[in-house]
Amino acid sequence: MIDGRSGAGKTTAARALVDAWPLPGGARLVSLDELYPGWGGLRAASPIAAGLLRAHAEGLAGEYRRWDWEREEWTPEAHVVDPGTALVVEGCGALTADAAAFADLAVWMDGDAAERRRRALDRDGELFEPYWDMWAEQEREHIAAEDPASLADIVSSLPPR
Repeated sequence: MIDGRSGAGKTTAARALVDAWPLPGGARLVSLDELYPGWGGLRAASPIAAGLLRAHAEGLAGEYRRWDWEREEWTPEAHVVDPGTALVVEGCGALTADAAAFADLAVWMDGDAAERRRRALDRDGELFEPYWDMWAEQEREHIAAEDPASLADIVSSLPPR
């Protein structure tokens, strides 16, 4: 699992890991972007991610529904996570004590705030900018409640530009 603040490189790292997965069967990526119920939903995605990791660790198929950002509602179809395929979960809010108990490897990514903001807004531009402060506050709440860096096996930080 890969957790971290916006713009720290979580999605890029997770996609690279999945693309380079060396074992037969590959790996499945689940991004918390699929699980946040809107811009105020960081906290709501954490137990969904933990449930997927728990089911996977127990050899069970996990299920989740995706959030439709345009319609602002959950999609009706369930997405199944095959326990026989390696699972990579990424997104801010992924690394909680509940989830860490079932993760084989936990990564926390952070970095210089100005550099993270630049990268996030370069990536998402006008879509994200109005929500940056609200999202950053939810990240701070997640960090205060869960201390994900202390749960991580690897901690990575972007340097200032």
